Amino acid sequence: MAYDYEKSLRPGKLPHIWCPGCGHGIVLKGLIRAMDTCELDRDKTAVVSGIGCASRLPGYLDACTLHTAHGRAAAFATGIKMANPEMTVLCVGGDGDGTAIGGNHFIHACRRNIDMTYVIMNNYIYGMTGGQFSPCTPTGMKASTTPYGNPDPIFDIGKLAIGAGATYVARTTAFHATQIDKLIVEGIKHKGMAVIEVLDDCPTSYGRRNKFRSVVEMMKRLKDIAVPVTAAAKMTDEQLEGKVLTGVLYKEERPEYTEQYAQLIQRVQGA
Repeated sequence: MAYDYEKSLRPGKLPHIWCPGCGHGIVLKGLIRAMDTCELDRDKTAVVSGIGCASRLPGYLDACTLHTAHGRAAAFATGIKMANPEMTVLCVGGDGDGTAIGGNHFIHACRRNIDMTYVIMNNYIYGMTGGQFSPCTPTGMKASTTPYGNPDPIFDIGKLAIGAGATYVARTTAFHATQIDKLIVEGIKHKGMAVIEVLDDCPTSYGRRNKFRSVVEMMKRLKDIAVPVTAAAKMTDEQLEGKVLTGVLYKEERPEYTEQYAQLIQRVQGA
């Protein structure tokens, strides 16, 4: 039996704005499956985004959604969680929104270990706002602002999140569609800051400029470069050259921020 996605979407919002071949729709479907698996009350679930192609996702969902300023998703989500700790808070956005313009808010949400789940759709570029290079555009690849190839090294979002203090960090790709919801479910159930990166090639602003012949070729690339963490443990550095690890990259238990803040208020009021 086909999965009923329509019950989780706002009426009249389709067709979506994403280009043919974009993986953001795959992520949307994975998020819906994850929310259903966790049996989330949509009236007590906030889905927050900033600006960009990926950040249009909340507009399609039947939940408490908030489309904020560029790069400010984590800041707004933090405010929601602080004001309503009982709510399930999800952030969604792209690599530029989350780690460039929103990089400061992102690292401090990780540092605090605030209980939210941030799904970052890494399509290697600013897809909607002009095709500029992002912190995740691979070195040597072209963008509208780097027509001769990007000279910068890239951010590793997983390592960035771990280094900043997130307590659940995972990665998958748009090709591995059935893994997306599984990792998001684990992130939602985890008490603390969960970051799930989904590698999701932009076929228009990135793919065309870098001479990919088709979306199929780009999806095949995602399949070929992905290595599960369990398999990577048995591989040499040479075998892992050019590959990316997928699955749960890091997990630990640590006190969660809103609970610590509530305890502080109780101590002050009792003083």
